[in-house]
Amino acid sequence: MNAAAEPIVMQRSRGEARVALGQAAGRITLCGLRQSGSAKVILPHVGACPEAVFLNTSGGLTGGDALSYTVDLDPGVVAVATTQTAERAYRSSGGMARVRVDLSVGAGGFLDWLPQETILFNGAALDRRTVVQLGAGAGCLVLEMVVLGRQAMGETVAQVALRDWRQISRADRPIWVEPLVLSDRALQTGVAGMGGIRAFASLCLVAPDAPDLLAPLRRLLDEPGVTAGASALPGRLMLRAHAADGWPLRRQIARCLGLLREGRPLPGVWQM
Repeated sequence: MNAAAEPIVMQRSRGEARVALGQAAGRITLCGLRQSGSAKVILPHVGACPEAVFLNTSGGLTGGDALSYTVDLDPGVVAVATTQTAERAYRSSGGMARVRVDLSVGAGGFLDWLPQETILFNGAALDRRTVVQLGAGAGCLVLEMVVLGRQAMGETVAQVALRDWRQISRADRPIWVEPLVLSDRALQTGVAGMGGIRAFASLCLVAPDAPDLLAPLRRLLDEPGVTAGASALPGRLMLRAHAADGWPLRRQIARCLGLLREGRPLPGVWQM
């Protein structure tokens, strides 16, 4: 009699990448770099403002994978962090893929966290947590875009599990929290569901003059096929947008970033 077959244990991806930037003699310097597993970070020379580009060499995420990105900025440091390409979450055969993003900005510093979109394929299961810690007088611009399958490839998403938590804190006190839970039920087309939405994004600017940009930002929200709205509170400006396809949304977000970043170009790895 044959022995019972042993369960197949699938190989899982693990990755951690961390970059720390400081200042010395009036120049921004690299003061810490760590990368292991499938997570990498590169620092291209793109001008006066340093840019950190994170990438996942495993090519995507599936159930059981774990990925961690960290940025630490010393007081007064201004920098940009992004991802090399869209992150892809594939069908899970069990468990959630987990992504942790920890961003720390020292007093008087500023960080643009501008990852490219996350594409969720049918059956994807992703648990992601993005936390920004701001020092006194520090600010940030935080973007998140999600696309449900690739329309050009005829992909549809009927099953998905997304838990996405975004939080910005100052002195350990939250000043912006945006939790999102997306399940199969939310993919319905009725009034209680997504209603055909395939792509959505949120954007938060934390800066003393952020509310001053509300009116000009609203004037930009005219991309065909995109529904968007913006609001402001003291020291904060928020944008939310959605569309039936990822490309119109990406164009709208790119135009909004041009305004909020005072005309500075998008990260070099972005393809528009």
